[in-house]
Amino acid sequence: MNQTPPPRSLHPVLTAAIRGDLPDWAVAGDKRRAHMARVSRLLERWGRQMGLAKDQVARWQAAGHLHDALRDAPPKRLAGVLPRRFRRLPPGAYHGPAAAHLLRREGVRDRELLHAIRWHTLGSRKFAMLGKALCAADALEPGRPRRRQWRKELRSRFPSEADEVLTEILRHRIDYLLRARQAVPPRTLGFWNSLVSGS
Repeated sequence: MNQTPPPRSLHPVLTAAIRGDLPDWAVAGDKRRAHMARVSRLLERWGRQMGLAKDQVARWQAAGHLHDALRDAPPKRLAGVLPRRFRRLPPGAYHGPAAAHLLRREGVRDRELLHAIRWHTLGSRKFAMLGKALCAADALEPGRPRRRQWRKELRSRFPSEADEVLTEILRHRIDYLLRARQAVPPRTLGFWNSLVSGS
């Protein structure tokens, strides 16, 4: 948990999220909330390592607590919340855009944070550092049960080798999809291409 009071400039929904208090519309069970708390702590650690100001670290913590706020909601229910353009996404990726949409409806106007939450599952070639860090923390948080040593090693390299770590995460994800003969979402490929080409 945050040891200092959050900055007053943050939207109240974000301030509450830092404490682990989610909006009323959140659908997240205990295991999901524990995952979000671990992501938030990891983001806080990385933000401090980068020397970010307290208000920026607080934003990162809030993003960690909010990114999966709708992960336990049925995709059919989320489809009713999503603007039409997002309904072409894989249903398993609905929760990010739906959470970002509802946060914006609550009055959150932090574009970088909303973009990070919206695309944390699929990735985005337009990610700023918060988006990259959220994507990495979601994949690497220490509570994930598989490939623990791999995750630990990658955690230790972030944020100093952010793009290289994300390339490893995406390579693993894309390889899994290819072996399962599943489509690789175009947005994920775009994120991969931006990382390996440096653009």
